[in-house]
Amino acid sequence: MRAFVRPALAALSLACFAAAFAADGALAQSKEAPPAQAAQAPQIKQIPLTEKQIQGVLASQKDMDAITAKLPENAKPDQKVMAQLDAVAKKNGFASYDEYNTVMDNISLVLGGFDPATKKYVGSEAIIKQQIAQVEGDKKMSAADKKQALADLNMALKSPEPPIENKGNIDLVTKYYDKLAELMGDDQN
Repeated sequence: MRAFVRPALAALSLACFAAAFAADGALAQSKEAPPAQAAQAPQIKQIPLTEKQIQGVLASQKDMDAITAKLPENAKPDQKVMAQLDAVAKKNGFASYDEYNTVMDNISLVLGGFDPATKKYVGSEAIIKQQIAQVEGDKKMSAADKKQALADLNMALKSPEPPIENKGNIDLVTKYYDKLAELMGDDQN
């Protein structure tokens, strides 16, 4: 199942971290993606996004979620499931499920650098530094959770996301920020 939800999980690990801390100081996301797994993530193929692609992602998400929700944890993709995912992708303007994943990866890359409070792109490094400051100042978090969160965040700071190659992607994601953040946030739950 990881291959199916990877774009959504990788998509907003940083933005969801920030949203979780801003909302209630919770640290649930840091325990879901151990640093070892994050370090093994493949390099994202950056492409210039189009408005049609973003609208296709938004339109397809309900159907994609319906398919992937039925899969058991760590399920290997079979041909039937891949055919269903390809069909949904094609129905929403993508050449294939692979193209859909590439678009999701690019959206996620941009969203990872958004400050959820201001809804402005500041870059992933700035978001991580904000999260470190929030964890350090959190009086309700246990010492063990704080230590783990800081270790995870410092590791993320040492291996930041690649810079955005297509600056126009930032403008497009900004235009659809609320819808995309809601979509990606729902996938994290």
